[in-house]
Amino acid sequence: MKHIGFIGASGLMGHGMASNLLKKGFALSVTVHKRREPLADLLAAGAQEVATPAELGACDAVILCVTGSPQVEAALLGPQGILSRAKHGLLVIDASTSEPESTQRLAALCADKGVTLVDAPLARTPVEAELGKLNTMVGATPEVFAKVEPILKAYCENIFHVGGPGAAHIIKLLNNFVGQAITTAAAEAFAVGAKAGIDVQKFVDVVSAGAVNSGLFQGMAKTLQGDFTGLKFELDNARKDLRYYTHLAEMVNVPSMMGEAVHQSLSTASALGYGKEFVPALVRAQEKLNQVKISKQ
Repeated sequence: MKHIGFIGASGLMGHGMASNLLKKGFALSVTVHKRREPLADLLAAGAQEVATPAELGACDAVILCVTGSPQVEAALLGPQGILSRAKHGLLVIDASTSEPESTQRLAALCADKGVTLVDAPLARTPVEAELGKLNTMVGATPEVFAKVEPILKAYCENIFHVGGPGAAHIIKLLNNFVGQAITTAAAEAFAVGAKAGIDVQKFVDVVSAGAVNSGLFQGMAKTLQGDFTGLKFELDNARKDLRYYTHLAEMVNVPSMMGEAVHQSLSTASALGYGKEFVPALVRAQEKLNQVKISKQ
């Protein structure tokens, strides 16, 4: 497992992951998407550019760090997809936040080609990606996990083997649901507090000293001072993750009142034009919806 292919190295998370693979001595081949600029330092450091995902089929393993299941499916199944020229024994590591149903279906298609698909989505931020200190959860058999762990150690600080194939993408969706429940609740609470006439910073001070506090809450609290970069995660990506979560809940026949509420809060913010901004823009959406001033900016 010395030659790694990478799709998504120009992204905020992917760049740091690819950079650390190079630093740890792996040979790296990358596909180039629309944005070439973020790849310049990787190519200068020895990464090789390939024209299509199919060319990565000759690698020992390929990492996918893309938006979601449609992009994963295109990378694997397209006319020039990885499976069109994959060598027997190839490992494909899906580091994206993908839909479990799609992951299970793709794993079966990969197995038919002698390829193993591993779900290994990520936690933490682009800052930890550059530092090689991401968290990952892995769905794989013990034998496959032993093969991928040395690769994951190149860019992860904490690696959790959470179960068999598909388990990691389920846990990732649970994680993101709880996370976005916190961010959407915080934005709504700020709006209610501002509308009710209190100093919202005082509310933040109280929460910061108690059990309700969290890093996510503090990332949202920075918006009061005009900083909307406390959580560097695109709002539309969060909306997509919650759609996957509510679909999962529906498939296992669990009512998802909270999940649907969080999803609709994100969808509303996106419809108001904030989808391409970071998640803290939920506060801007609340300001627009409720005609109230929350942020100093």
